Amino acid sequence: MMDREEKPAFTFCPKCGASEFITRDLGRSFKCRKCKFHYYINNSAAVACLIINDKGQLLLTRRAVEPGKGMLDLPGGFVEPMESAEDAVVREIKEELNIHITKKTYLVSFPNLYPYSDFTVPTVDLAYVCEAATMDTLKPGDDVASIEFFLPENIDFRELCSQSMKQIIRYYVEKVQKDQL
Repeated sequence: MMDREEKPAFTFCPKCGASEFITRDLGRSFKCRKCKFHYYINNSAAVACLIINDKGQLLLTRRAVEPGKGMLDLPGGFVEPMESAEDAVVREIKEELNIHITKKTYLVSFPNLYPYSDFTVPTVDLAYVCEAATMDTLKPGDDVASIEFFLPENIDFRELCSQSMKQIIRYYVEKVQKDQL
């Protein structure tokens, strides 16, 4: 989708190359006036992982790259084509934290807008509560600058990089932690 001030995501038809590729449905789709190809903008899937240490602290990362460089984030990332969300959890955590996930339980999903290369990607962020075989090999990798642990009630939500990460953590605190007390 487009904000009113954003330029269209695409200007040429990917099927025939015509420049008559116009937005429709409030920017949710594009249609070519020449070949009639109709392209719909769909969400990209992403995973976000909640990993709790033995002190009850939530593992958060500091982003090493834009968007949100230096801000707090849940570890995770985009689901690759033909990959399940569960496989993406294992792959992303290995890439970002150098640990192996042994258990993953789906928690909740929230929509998000991810700005990237002057383009806003609509995502659906799928949250999983995860357990690792060990935390002994934990080290920042991929796009992670550092790893930090916080008691969920001590997280400064202004430091979180996206609205969906705030929603996921709030949901976890309100729905999961309260049930465990």
